[in-house]
Amino acid sequence: DILLATESQIFQATRQLVDQAKILVEPSAAVPLACVVAHPDRFRNRSVAIVLSGGNIECGEDILAHT
Repeated sequence: DILLATESQIFQATRQLVDQAKILVEPSAAVPLACVVAHPDRFRNRSVAIVLSGGNIECGEDILAHT
């Protein structure tokens, strides 16, 4: 199956990673988390692993202001 996430959901997931996990990733790396959050019924009562990669983001970028 292919799951989709909106741009808004991706930016929210990026922000969630920064705020809760203290991990700074580029938005494309937050897509898997955005999909899990957007489709909770598909992942309920399952173990889920998400690989986070991609640190191609500058600390001064205003990417987190989108949320």
